[in-house]
Amino acid sequence: MENKKVAILMSTYNGEKYLKEQIESLLAQTYGNIEIYIRDDGSKDNTIKIIKNYKEKYNNIVLKEGKNIGFINSFFELLNLCNDADYYAYCDQDDVWMNDKIERAVKFLGKTDENKPALYFSNSDYYDSDMNFLATAEKNKIYNFRNSLVECVTQGMTMVINNKTRQTIIENRPETCLFHDWWTYMICSGFGQIVYDDKSLVKYRRHNKSVTVEGKSKIELFIWRIKKFLIGDSLKDIKKQLQEYKNFFAKELKEDDRKLLELFTKEKYSFIVALKKFLYPKRFRRKFIDELSVRILFLIGKL
Repeated sequence: MENKKVAILMSTYNGEKYLKEQIESLLAQTYGNIEIYIRDDGSKDNTIKIIKNYKEKYNNIVLKEGKNIGFINSFFELLNLCNDADYYAYCDQDDVWMNDKIERAVKFLGKTDENKPALYFSNSDYYDSDMNFLATAEKNKIYNFRNSLVECVTQGMTMVINNKTRQTIIENRPETCLFHDWWTYMICSGFGQIVYDDKSLVKYRRHNKSVTVEGKSKIELFIWRIKKFLIGDSLKDIKKQLQEYKNFFAKELKEDDRKLLELFTKEKYSFIVALKKFLYPKRFRRKFIDELSVRILFLIGKL
């Protein structure tokens, strides 16, 4: 089974506080054929020193020191840097992985077609900054191309992709991208394969409890989501991301998905188009309150 090589791609930036715990969880993986590629995004603390100490002890750690370009571009650079693996796993600097994460990912991906983009993702658990358990993420996921237009349910630190996905990403790198994992999700949901493992394999460290929506009432959730998307430029960036996706991949999509993408990439606001999206017969989100929030954004032309 371990004839398949897995490259773990980690982007670091001033991560000295939690980095050792994460690296230790990578080194403790039950799957043996892994290499850890780390690109540092211009850290000013002891991050580089910590990595070099591990690099001296373990021959499967590769370090690339770089300028600060932001974590999204840093992950894209990592995909360029590493090109000799069968599978690639995104990795954040401050989480903790269960020791069978890569082993399970390889088993799942082994059942997919290597000639098509493929994405594996697992569930995760929420922890606070001191690694005290908070909650388990919702296990019942909606993951399809329709959903990928409005959210990314495949969190990067849970994802492992095949080489075809990597090639597709580096050959079609967007200028505007909200997140590297969202772009990956759109590719694989549009014309590739997605496999989901509902087992929680990542301890996802949340540094501020206020960013976690777990425990909010339905009304609080509704207000929180509307405020989140009405303030700031995130929705404009989502629209730009969709337009770039259309330019790169429209021809790769099935007819129904291509028509849906056309609906979401109209340049000017039209009430008729907004109403079509608002009344679209299939759901975009699993939870009613999330679905209602996004439908309102459709209607007022924000998305």
